[in-house]
Amino acid sequence: MLLWLTAASFLAYASGVGPRPGGMTWDVTYDVVLYNLAYLPAALLCLRAAGRVPREGVAWRALGVSLLLNAAANVVRTLVAGADGAGTSSVLAVDLLSLGAYLTMWITLVGLVRARVPRFHPSMWLDGIIGAFGTAAVGVALLLGPYLIPGEGRVPLPLVQLALPTTDVLLLALLVALGSILGVRLDRTLLLMTAALGCILVGDVLLFSRTVDGSYVDGSALELTWLSGIVLVALAAFLARPRPVPVDDPGVARTRLGWRLLALPLTANVASLAVLALGWGDSMPPAAAWLAIGCALATMARTAITFREVRAFNEVQQQARTDELTGLPNRRALLERAGQVLATASARRPAALLLLDLDGFKEVNDSLGHTAGDQLLGQIGPRLLPALAPDEVLARLGGDEFAVLLPNASLDQAQERADRLRKLMLQPFPVEDIRLHVGVSVGVATAPVPAATVQEMLRCADVAMYAAKSAREGVHVYVPDPHGGSGDRLRTMEELRTALDGDELLVHLQPQVGFADGRVVGVEALVRWQHPVRGLLSPADLLPAAEQAGLLRPLADTVLELALTAAELWWGTDPVPVSVNLSAANVNDVDLPGKVAAALDRHGLPADALTLELVEDTLMADPERGRQILGELRRLGVRTSIDDYGTGYSSLAYLRHLPADELKLDRSLTADVVGDRRAAAIVRHTVALAHDLGLRLVVEGVEDAASCAALARLGCDVAQGYAIARPMPVPDFLRWLASPEHPLLDPERLVRR
Repeated sequence: MLLWLTAASFLAYASGVGPRPGGMTWDVTYDVVLYNLAYLPAALLCLRAAGRVPREGVAWRALGVSLLLNAAANVVRTLVAGADGAGTSSVLAVDLLSLGAYLTMWITLVGLVRARVPRFHPSMWLDGIIGAFGTAAVGVALLLGPYLIPGEGRVPLPLVQLALPTTDVLLLALLVALGSILGVRLDRTLLLMTAALGCILVGDVLLFSRTVDGSYVDGSALELTWLSGIVLVALAAFLARPRPVPVDDPGVARTRLGWRLLALPLTANVASLAVLALGWGDSMPPAAAWLAIGCALATMARTAITFREVRAFNEVQQQARTDELTGLPNRRALLERAGQVLATASARRPAALLLLDLDGFKEVNDSLGHTAGDQLLGQIGPRLLPALAPDEVLARLGGDEFAVLLPNASLDQAQERADRLRKLMLQPFPVEDIRLHVGVSVGVATAPVPAATVQEMLRCADVAMYAAKSAREGVHVYVPDPHGGSGDRLRTMEELRTALDGDELLVHLQPQVGFADGRVVGVEALVRWQHPVRGLLSPADLLPAAEQAGLLRPLADTVLELALTAAELWWGTDPVPVSVNLSAANVNDVDLPGKVAAALDRHGLPADALTLELVEDTLMADPERGRQILGELRRLGVRTSIDDYGTGYSSLAYLRHLPADELKLDRSLTADVVGDRRAAAIVRHTVALAHDLGLRLVVEGVEDAASCAALARLGCDVAQGYAIARPMPVPDFLRWLASPEHPLLDPERLVRR
């Protein structure tokens, strides 16, 4: 409504331009009411824009005040002039109101720019100075010059009469200065405001020149120039909308590039040089010359700033692509160069990537300190670079991992180069007066087959390097797995992250029965992964990936949740506890007892419904922490079990201090108990040791009825293995639990065996 009212006021006044009815009433109607009517809705639109766009609130409020001051100045000027226009305007009233309107308009311009630029840099200030000085030089030379230094037969105007054009020149200089700071941009608000100010400045200049020449006629079409600017201001306020919050320096740097930035400062500089050239030897206001000289000096300073910024940018760019410790290219530089190489790689001109990972580097840091480790890493470049061609790249990816990019190398050439580099790495390194020997594992990948992109080539090389490290073969070439790559570690790691957030993980349950009566005394929850492509995966497929990805703790938390969810199904009728395996990451988690208690409470199960199994080697790695965690779990009432007992080396030294409830004898000690007297002796004495310590002994790997009978005679407490039942899904276990079948329930069968 306000926008239409502004436009209607413009059209209503335009209808009276030219011949109009005489009389004081008509003059007051046109010159006081209709002319100034457009200012009021435009000012209200500005105030509404201030509330709608808070970041530009100061600018729009200042513009609204400027419009009201202008309207007031127009009314006072018209009323004082009288019906015939012969009255004398009040300088103190009209000129102060007009000056206040111009000053608040400056606030508007600065506010609009400030809302778009979060921080002003020295180069931006210089761009603004260049634009302002160049514009002011042209304005003084062309607009004020003829009146400051008039030609023959003309009298110089008093400075008081030059106040209006002077403020216009200053306003135009400010407008160009702010445009130089922002650069040429398609900003709807700024474009409309620039057009509006252009209309107002054109009107002021024409009014000044016609007033001086005595050709000004009240009510002419000239009056429409100011009103056109008011309509554009109203449209800009109506269309103003909140903008995205401007980012800090990096974003500003991105927007201040290219011809859009240079257009206005370059134009202002050329204009100032033109002023100096055209005024050479002729009479020209000294102010114009000094302004033009100031513009040239600011341009020189801007050139120096630009040179410094370009040099700093190049230094930052170089640092961003260089490893600080070794001076070699870093991962970013390698990826950029690899992208260029792969863009031209083909079957006839393949590329290769070697991924090198030091073996035993952690021991160097732990024994000699990180300074020694840094010295060792600093010698990798000088050792390997002489063996590389000029177009080949050696880069440090991070830690003790390096990469070599071979732009034109076949698979055989890449493998030969990997062997040569490995031999160089195996030579001793002098570090702190010590000759250190370190190993290296090298993974080789080629492009465009099998890797078509940089990321694929890096992934394939990483998989090959991990295979070389696991097999201790030094160099390994990546070969795609036709079955989807069960060894494709990185892909498995990423897919496992997704599986943990979804419903792909599940548990299979393997019962545990007592040797004494064959009763079901427990069940172990074994994780399975229902992969959407590769099918059902066992722990052997997912645990290595979980360990490499650091997901053992969330994996154990998920298995605990699934196991307790399953236990809810049978606990009410068959109080059979469920066992869950913990990793080293869980044992080191001081919040583990609290998590377990919360999980039991969440599922409504007592503490004796859960048994937690901890691998022996995990406990021995940090016995104090293990003892603390086990003690807190036992105080909760949760049973604890030492899994894979007999495979470690320090069990007897710490066994008396570990607050465990049972030992699980590893299958490697029970597999030959029927025919191997030594294996039987080990089991018999382990049973005696466990019973003397008050522990229950569980034997894993019970594969047949004969083993059941032998282990029962040796005094074992609980059996677990294929002879009892294979791991099965939860529904199958529930059916099995309702009517269990196994050799221990058939004594005659055991006797026959």
